[in-house]
Amino acid sequence: MKSVKTLGLFVLGALVAAGQQRGSDDRISKIDVESYTIDVQINPDTQSLTARAAVRFVPVDDQINSATFELNNALSISRITDEQGQTLQSSRNQQDNTVRVTFANRLPKGQTAVITFNYDGRLTGSEDSPIYGIKFAAIQNDYAFLLYPARWFPVSGYTSDRFTSKIKVTAPPDFTVVGGGDFTKPAFPGDIAIFKGQPVKNSTDGLNTTLWFRGAEANMASAYGTATAEMVGYFTGLYGLAPSANLTVMETADGFPNGYAGTGMIFISPAAIGREVNANVLANQVARQWWEVEVSPVNRNHMWIENGMALYSEALWTEHEKGASAVEQKMKDLSVTALTVDNVPLIQTARLEDYSPEYWALSADKGAVVVQMLRSTMGDDKFYQALKAFLQQKAWQSATTEDFRKVCEAAMGQELRYFFIQWVESNGAPEFKLEWTILRTQKGFRVQGKISQDLDTFRMPVDLKIETEGNPEEKRIDVMGTSSEFSVDTFGKPKKVTIDPNNKVLRMSPQMRVAVAIRKGEQYVEVSEFAEALKEYQRALDTQKNSSMAHYRVGQVFFLQNNYQSASDEFRKVGQGDLQPKWLEVWAHIYLGKIFDISGQRERAVNEYTLAQRTRDNTQGAQDEVAKYLRTPYKTASKEAI
Repeated sequence: MKSVKTLGLFVLGALVAAGQQRGSDDRISKIDVESYTIDVQINPDTQSLTARAAVRFVPVDDQINSATFELNNALSISRITDEQGQTLQSSRNQQDNTVRVTFANRLPKGQTAVITFNYDGRLTGSEDSPIYGIKFAAIQNDYAFLLYPARWFPVSGYTSDRFTSKIKVTAPPDFTVVGGGDFTKPAFPGDIAIFKGQPVKNSTDGLNTTLWFRGAEANMASAYGTATAEMVGYFTGLYGLAPSANLTVMETADGFPNGYAGTGMIFISPAAIGREVNANVLANQVARQWWEVEVSPVNRNHMWIENGMALYSEALWTEHEKGASAVEQKMKDLSVTALTVDNVPLIQTARLEDYSPEYWALSADKGAVVVQMLRSTMGDDKFYQALKAFLQQKAWQSATTEDFRKVCEAAMGQELRYFFIQWVESNGAPEFKLEWTILRTQKGFRVQGKISQDLDTFRMPVDLKIETEGNPEEKRIDVMGTSSEFSVDTFGKPKKVTIDPNNKVLRMSPQMRVAVAIRKGEQYVEVSEFAEALKEYQRALDTQKNSSMAHYRVGQVFFLQNNYQSASDEFRKVGQGDLQPKWLEVWAHIYLGKIFDISGQRERAVNEYTLAQRTRDNTQGAQDEVAKYLRTPYKTASKEAI
């Protein structure tokens, strides 16, 4: 799930000034919130809430006279008081949903204080969200969601300052409240929902899942309950006991993120539920019970620990369900997206706008790829040992990258600082060049060579595969600096030497540059910046003229712009290119058929649909599309999904 905000030039989105971001680290709080006591009344008829929130906190700086909280702009504050009942002055900044509260007297460092907010307002879901373009709160006649990112209560230290809470929710008697209650372990327990009707209860492998699905998606509840329990069981084997083994899974509404995790709760949008269990979304959110609820980053610069591990857990579930080849393809896709952000180190994620494409590309996709490389470096046994130890040591706490590194080093029994410098604290990726020669020896042959790349501080163990007339030889080489020499003895005569044969290292290559340019173009299309998208697709074609994917994406942009002649030219070039991946062929014919239908050439359209049918490729429901347009000519829609 990604923001729909227009980002301008993609790199500008990556460098949004911290003061313009919601939840960024330039507003580091001068207080440490310990707990909330919240009493909220929800009125579905008026789509409104009335709340009283008492915030218990400790100043971490001496003699502070104010503190800043984030509160949804749609909510109006009637009064803020201190422990003595004295009214406190406040000011609001509508640009970033903040409230600055001024205390009657300066507060000494370390002395607990309590202030109470009284506020109310309507949250229909149509208001501007604190995270642009994405809903996190909506009160409707038959359900309501108030999720933590909506800032429906005064938040300090968004996603970083963990807290306990007592949340009392009052709703009409025909509604069931999900969430609320007492949370005695510090986390982010600010997610509540109310529903009419009764949930589906699922019991699988001794785990009980409660599911609140509505409408057409209700028949998927049981399948999601079974899958949730299976995932909890699987991740428990990897990470240790789940903080909440029995989960509640809820269907949200249009405009909400595809998936979102709360303490003991998972929220999935109707679009993500689908006709089959969306294993990717579900596994990612289940894993967040460990990698968000139980342990979270100390601030947004370390979000890769949370988002990267959640996405990597999704990949591990794919590996568990579909085997090694499936996860290899998934990691290749993640690597492409990871390299779309090449000017911000992983440990500077706070520079990126929350929920933006760049934010997810860096903290999630690159984070997951870095975790995969760490696993390769450490070996499976020590890697999983480290993950369990980290979760045990930092349970119900915030953690830093250094905390994670130290636990990995303890499990590994050696220093890993070089790895974290390269992949977490630095940006960029190497592009390997390989030179080698064959020497004859008394026992066989020797391959002597050199691995070159352009990152001076680079250090990483890299695998070599030497194919011979007999069995292949494999050896791991420590690549250090811009040039590393190697020597490998073989019995059979070497025929080919391949560096990083299993693509375990995040690295550039001509093929990767093409893929990255295409992915950047796709991201521009998501925000309707077609001119920038075409520039990226052209960069891909400048590198590889026969890239069918680049021609296909260009054709789609022209199609969206009603430039049908140019679109037709590009879709024709798809079949003349490398046809990687193969499904491009069927969809190029479908688009050509649509173009001929639009231009009133039904016979030619039917011919293209027939050619598409003959491929027998049903990727993304292609054959269903073909059957539909063989029956009825295509007519232009208001917006074409690509």
